[in-house]
Amino acid sequence: MNHKTPLSLFLPLLFALVFSACSKEDELSPEDLASLELRGIHEIIAKTVSKPWNGEDFAPGKTGGTWNDVISQDPKSFNLLIAEQDGVTGAVTNYMIDYLVDYDTLLREWKPRAASFEIRANEEEDALDVIYTLRDDLYWTWYESDRKIQVTSDDIIFWYNEIHGDPQFQSSGYYQQFLEMEDGSEAHVDIEKIDDLRFVFHFPRIVAEPLLATNMIVMPRYGYEEAKKQNGVQGTLGVYGVNTDPKLIPSCGRYYLTEYTAGQRLVYKRNPNYWEKDSAGVSVPYPDEEVLRIIPDENTRYLLFKEGKIESYTSRPEDLDELANNQRGAGRGADYTVYNNEGSQNASFWTFNQNPKNSGKPFYEWFSKTEFRQAMSSLLNRERIINQVYRGLAKPKLHFFPETNPYYDEEIRLQYEYDPNRAIQLLSSIGMTRDSSGVMKDSQGRPVEFNLAIQSDSAVTNDIASIIADELSRVGIKATIRVVDFQKLVEQLFETWDWESVIMAFSGSSIFPSQGSNVWVSSGNLHMWYPQQESPATDWEARVDYLYNEGVYTVDSARAKVFWDEYQRVILEQCPLIYLVRSRGFFALNNRWDQRNVYYDNKSGLQLTHVFLKE
Repeated sequence: MNHKTPLSLFLPLLFALVFSACSKEDELSPEDLASLELRGIHEIIAKTVSKPWNGEDFAPGKTGGTWNDVISQDPKSFNLLIAEQDGVTGAVTNYMIDYLVDYDTLLREWKPRAASFEIRANEEEDALDVIYTLRDDLYWTWYESDRKIQVTSDDIIFWYNEIHGDPQFQSSGYYQQFLEMEDGSEAHVDIEKIDDLRFVFHFPRIVAEPLLATNMIVMPRYGYEEAKKQNGVQGTLGVYGVNTDPKLIPSCGRYYLTEYTAGQRLVYKRNPNYWEKDSAGVSVPYPDEEVLRIIPDENTRYLLFKEGKIESYTSRPEDLDELANNQRGAGRGADYTVYNNEGSQNASFWTFNQNPKNSGKPFYEWFSKTEFRQAMSSLLNRERIINQVYRGLAKPKLHFFPETNPYYDEEIRLQYEYDPNRAIQLLSSIGMTRDSSGVMKDSQGRPVEFNLAIQSDSAVTNDIASIIADELSRVGIKATIRVVDFQKLVEQLFETWDWESVIMAFSGSSIFPSQGSNVWVSSGNLHMWYPQQESPATDWEARVDYLYNEGVYTVDSARAKVFWDEYQRVILEQCPLIYLVRSRGFFALNNRWDQRNVYYDNKSGLQLTHVFLKE
């Protein structure tokens, strides 16, 4: 089930490669593109349901039934540490965990989940404490077992100190534990146990969003603590591997994992001990069982949905006409309803390797020049991508912060939109010109050519890359598309750094400006173009570091806006990541499920946590 996942703010941004499959269309004239965009938007939207969440209470439901769904590949592990950097592992373990708190994007306020909270600021000493109190009905339990262990402060403290706080694990959470002080020194955010259910984070200075830095997944000491004592990092990473009997894996979440057959399926059973209940006192979730079939092929997944063998389907652009026209039975196929949202808050991006490990290579010299990156942005034809790949059902991503971010400003936008003539001028300013045969060459006479890596199972990304390569070819630049296996691409990005340019995306929206600490701060492990810098490699990165820190530690929103405005402008000017488009989403759900509690929008996401079978 595509549950609405609580906002994972302790790990600000993780990366994920982009999108599902889609077929490429022939290039169209500007008039055809405009006509196609209008037809695509009006006709499709008219046939689908818009149902944003506006804070409504959920109708009470009933338990029962099996939710059938799919995932694209096998998980690497059931280990919660590995889940931090592997999206599939994260997806399958999310069923068994919970978060301390959640953020309501509609009301723009924090809400308790596994814990309540209290913030105490000491302005005289410029210090701050966040005190959490865990629920007293939160337990680690095991499937078909009477064993029941209360979740305590010791679980949280172990993970904070011994896992996230140990640099050997290279956890994204490690970077959240340190603050830069006013004198430039670094200080640690300490955690202290108060009693079995209460613990406190001590901040050495006041920050604007302390919950952002302390919200954690509730994770068990059980299994991990002994493994670390006995076998260190490798032993810890080996806990709950894919060969583990699922009945040995504890859960404090909505479900237990009860079965895993590699290449075939995962089976989950409802956790009757889960704390969350509806207004009638019935524990959620309602389905007794959830079955995830492992289906790599998108066409097969679509076929299974049309046959009624899975409950939901997130549509590709190419499927929209058929999906919209055949819903609610329509005389054949499955009985379902198609929902639409206004468009994602996120977008995939195109980025260039500036890691000095590659110094001496032509591409490193080119990519390190701001004008080159600005020229690439000026050659990115977003409207062509929107119309040929998304059938007009997308918008350009021209702003750095999404609309949900309190420091979003309509006036702060990218200045390097599609303009081939401007791109040529920018390239000329750094000594790049076209020869008599039209080939773009640098000041040393070397042809300007580089690789563009994409994920191997994403046809949408392949279509986008093809458009980019074609636009570059028109000014004499050769981009060779390299289709790379997911795991190989991860290795290149985070271990060997031997990539050139890539299209990818981050999973997670910057609802708060400081969520990107491990991306935009130069020392971050997801600072894609040159990660984990010991000191800023460029003046502009040093400026971003400064603005980030000032924004984080400025509580007054009017004063903070000055820093966050410049922060956005610097990044948009430097073009380290060139954002593509925000696609409108379409989601279909089988009508055998009561849909009163189903919501779908671009702020709160897809809400299926309280879906239940019809009478």
